[in-house]
Amino acid sequence: MSDLLRAPAEIKYAEELDWLESVDDNPKPFSWRLSPKMVRLFVLGSERADGLDREISQKWFGDRSFVERAIVTLASDRGLLLIGDPGTGKSWLAELLSAAICRNSTLVVQGTAGTTEDHIKYSWNVSMVIAKGQSRESMIPSPIMTAMESGAIGRFEELTRSTSDVQDALISILSEKYISVPELDSDNIVFAKPGFSIIATANSRDRGVNDLSSALKRRFNFVRIPVVTNKKSEAEIVRFRTEELLRRHRIELDVPPTLLDVLLRSFADLRASAASAGSDDEKLESALSTAEQIGVLEDAILHGNFFGERALTAHTLASSLVGSLARREPEDLAILNKYLHGVVEPRSKEEGGAWPEFLEGGRDAIATLS
Repeated sequence: MSDLLRAPAEIKYAEELDWLESVDDNPKPFSWRLSPKMVRLFVLGSERADGLDREISQKWFGDRSFVERAIVTLASDRGLLLIGDPGTGKSWLAELLSAAICRNSTLVVQGTAGTTEDHIKYSWNVSMVIAKGQSRESMIPSPIMTAMESGAIGRFEELTRSTSDVQDALISILSEKYISVPELDSDNIVFAKPGFSIIATANSRDRGVNDLSSALKRRFNFVRIPVVTNKKSEAEIVRFRTEELLRRHRIELDVPPTLLDVLLRSFADLRASAASAGSDDEKLESALSTAEQIGVLEDAILHGNFFGERALTAHTLASSLVGSLARREPEDLAILNKYLHGVVEPRSKEEGGAWPEFLEGGRDAIATLS
């Protein structure tokens, strides 16, 4: 695993999954590797009341009911659609569920404007077709078809980014649970095996790009993942993900609680400002998600480690925040400048601590970018 830039969940947590499978004596749907109870435990972590001989780490931070509804959906014959704002952990939850259920989270189709039916059905190895003609051997199955043949979970990221033709092709797969291959005279139907399902994700901000048809909506159970607003929960997510990133970079550094608090409060302030804004020009282009907080913190830590004193400072954190969130010029810079003068400056005078240095770092970053 050390030679992988980013190991999928089934490799990263292989030891935990092996152990859970060895002690799992609960009923399992279809070909699932773990029972629904153990899948939930793998995702949300163990508690003392579970009575296990070892602790299972929490990997996704959110409401238990969301995870339970997702698991129940995958045990039925319906697809699962995780929908929410950018950075709310939809893809991470889909990966964890796939890893726990079938030990393979890599059967993924990425939805874009260029995604075609071939990406969710099959294509052909041209050289083999020329040499031997069309056959099952010369066919290249899509990740979705591979999931069907193996009774596994297929994933479809950013479903609303794909065109209506692709979405219509998915309706047939979810309804009929097979794919026809009309180019072949025999052995021309690929049937789904028990355990096959699809987890799709959709960005709620993409509404209107390629809206889902009512027919496709009927074939999915929707689980809406909200933005994390609880400060304690968000701090746990940021700390958990940042520690993982630091281990990947082999950096030994603790994030001071005071600076984590500055980051969390800054994002909370900016979200409140965006919520009260009268127009899009008065809002940052950023979604201000938890994922973006993690990105800001990682950027600041790496900058301090490579070019600073191997420590995280409020000045570097502010510089990273401005650099990450200022995507439009001059609109975003004006919004951040207003925030620094209207909120951070008074707070630095009242509370002191890390806020004065954070204010200075923000001002310096804005001056550099202006």
